[in-house]
Amino acid sequence: MAKQSAGLLIHRQVGERHQVLLVHPGGPIWAKRDAGAWSIPKGEVEPDEEPLAVARREFTEELGGAPPDGDAVELGDIRQAGGKVVTAWAIAGDVDVTHITSNRFELEWPPHSGRLVTFPEIDRAEWFDIDTARTKMNPAQAAFLNRLATNSE
Repeated sequence: MAKQSAGLLIHRQVGERHQVLLVHPGGPIWAKRDAGAWSIPKGEVEPDEEPLAVARREFTEELGGAPPDGDAVELGDIRQAGGKVVTAWAIAGDVDVTHITSNRFELEWPPHSGRLVTFPEIDRAEWFDIDTARTKMNPAQAAFLNRLATNSE
């Protein structure tokens, strides 16, 4: 069975521009990757967990603060290239991304060195206009942007 993740697509209107919040994965594997590397804040759903609750928890763990309080509009599921199924909800709101505090993970680095190094799960978060977000985010997740546009009309 494919792994399932749940996440939040936070969005805001700034003047004429509609923007979305994306996060960049931390660690040395992702350090120099940009196009296609960004994602919505998300995390794995265990069998006994409610996906929207997981999405809210993961947002808090990855950015260090609670998500906006707005209504969560379901955007459905997508399947990423590796087979993971991601369910997302859109929430309108604003988040200060200048000082995020992400949870951390350990990784043997350099590989086969026997040395464990701790890295932030998310090394940065940024607001992007929709067109830029399409080039930055995981290609499968770009479908959420189309669904957001449909729900915003």
